[in-house]
Amino acid sequence: AAAAASSDRRAFLSTAAAATSSIALLGRPAASEAASSSPTKIPEWTLDGGVKFPVLALNTVGLSVEDTERAVSFALLDGITHVDFHPGKERDGVALYLSKHPESRSSLFLNTKIRKPPPGTSPSDAARRAADQMDEDLKALGVDYVDMLMLRDSPDCDVMRAQWKVMEGALRAGKTRSLGVINYCEGSLRCLLETAEVKPALNYYMTHVGMGPDPRGLRSYCDSVKIRTFAYGAVGEPGPDDAILNSPLLRRIGDDRGGKSPEEVAVRWVLQGG
Repeated sequence: AAAAASSDRRAFLSTAAAATSSIALLGRPAASEAASSSPTKIPEWTLDGGVKFPVLALNTVGLSVEDTERAVSFALLDGITHVDFHPGKERDGVALYLSKHPESRSSLFLNTKIRKPPPGTSPSDAARRAADQMDEDLKALGVDYVDMLMLRDSPDCDVMRAQWKVMEGALRAGKTRSLGVINYCEGSLRCLLETAEVKPALNYYMTHVGMGPDPRGLRSYCDSVKIRTFAYGAVGEPGPDDAILNSPLLRRIGDDRGGKSPEEVAVRWVLQGG
C-alpha cells in the first residue's frame, strides 16, 4: 500500500475501518503467511476495576454486516482484539462473527456506543432510549455484557447526565465493564463530572499529527481530571487526508525508519502520544 499511488491508497483506506486499526491492517500478510506468524501484541491500558483496554482498535464505521464480520476476522489475525462498532449493521456484523465463533467472546474487547437521541428529547426519554438500546444490543450480540459503553455528546447537559446515570446502572449490573465518552469538549465533561458517580475512563475524539499534541487544550484538561484520550482519525476524518498521506515530513521520518509510509508514521505518532 505504501508504494501505491495516492488515489489508490485513499480508496483502500476509505473502504477499510476509519480509525487507526484500519491502518494497522496495511501490509497485512497473506492468509497463508498470517496463519504461520504470531499475532502482534497490542499494548493495553489498565482501567478502573482492572479492565484491560487494548489501545489499538478496529473501527467498523460505515461497514456492512458482511464487511464488519470479515474485518473482525482480519483484525484478529493481526492480534487486534478491540472491536469498536456502532449499533445497527456494524453491531449485527459483530454478532454474525460471534455466532460463528462463540469461543472468541472471551478474547474480544467489545466497545459500542449509545445512540444520540433526537433533538428535543427529554432527559427521561433519553434515559429510557439508552436503557432500551443496551438490552437490544446485548440480545442482538448474544452476549451478557460488552467491555465498554461510550456516550455521545449532546447540547443538553441534562440529557447527558440522564443517559450517564443509566450507563452507571449498567456498569453496576454487569452489562458493561467500563464507560467512556465520545467527542466531549471541556464544557460537556464539566457538565457530566458535576453529577457523575463514575468518571469516564476515556474521551474518544479525533486526534492526528496535523492537529498538534494538544488541540484546544482538550488533552490537557482530560489529563488534569484523569480521563484518558483515545484517538480516532489518525490519518484524517471522515476519510484519509491528502495533507497527511503526502506529507514530506512524515515521508522523510518514515524513510529514516526503514521505509515506513506516512500513514504508518501518523499512527505511530498517535500511539506514542499515549
